Amino acid sequence: MKVRIAVLVMTVFAVADRAIAQHRLAIEGNGKLAIVARDGTIETELPWGGIHDLAALPNGNFLLPKGRDKLVEVDPRTGSIVWSYDSASSNGNTGRRVEIHAFQPLDGDRIMIAESGPARIIEIDRSGKLLFELPLVVEHPNPHTDTRRARKLATGNYLVCHEGDGTVREYAPSGSVVWQYRVPLFGREPRPGHGPEAFGNKCFAALRLGNGNTLIATGNGHGVLEVSPAGAIVWQIAQHDLPNITLAWTTTVEVLPNGHYLFGNCHAGAGQPLIVELDPATKQVVWTFDRFETFGNAVSTWQTLDGDSAIK
Repeated sequence: MKVRIAVLVMTVFAVADRAIAQHRLAIEGNGKLAIVARDGTIETELPWGGIHDLAALPNGNFLLPKGRDKLVEVDPRTGSIVWSYDSASSNGNTGRRVEIHAFQPLDGDRIMIAESGPARIIEIDRSGKLLFELPLVVEHPNPHTDTRRARKLATGNYLVCHEGDGTVREYAPSGSVVWQYRVPLFGREPRPGHGPEAFGNKCFAALRLGNGNTLIATGNGHGVLEVSPAGAIVWQIAQHDLPNITLAWTTTVEVLPNGHYLFGNCHAGAGQPLIVELDPATKQVVWTFDRFETFGNAVSTWQTLDGDSAIK
């Protein structure tokens, strides 16, 4: 009896801890863009197609792709588009297929855009004027897989996930590759598909940590890696490392102010969380977001709205 009571108490505390750790989220899935409150209620919802990046702006609006080649700022409360940029018809791209999988609002009202197809990073102002251009190294060119997430670092360099190449590259503004990491297959053969049965190294997102290491969501590699500047794996979560969780296509990653890692689990199927929060020191799951019925099986993109001090 004492053992059963102890187990019950531990379970109650575990549930309470996860409830406290809930986050307010902007999330896209199942044909809608929504803001989900900490208690799980949906504050607002807009019809929206699939996207691979999302940025919450200080004014409460969102910057995000619309279709494959447009970037827009939308007011989520009204659905009004207050700014747009058409990559397919701007700054030399007319007649070329362009897909936008990554972008970033920068200081001075500049916007960085990674253009797959043209295989370049550009920075523009709000008028659409081209302010900077950086050609990317792409070994397996494809407008759909040239890039996934890309971020401008505090150093001024650019950290880019090349999905089709299975490689993360860091570029200096001059265009030279100053660091790269090829996501390993760990001796396994690639397998097609998107779910847990698939396998590969189609990296989705990478963040530069404060210690100089790089945190990488490996896409269909079903895991998250922390890699040193020398390319050594110093921390890792693999497909079946977490109790009762099977990882599929690992996507968006965030580092929270408390140091926890938050990462997406796309195409994992019913009964599996869409987002996992992990204490990297203990590899303990402290929170999951499990709204499969509402957001479906293809949630790759979300952003916490708790504050602006996380690494995104």
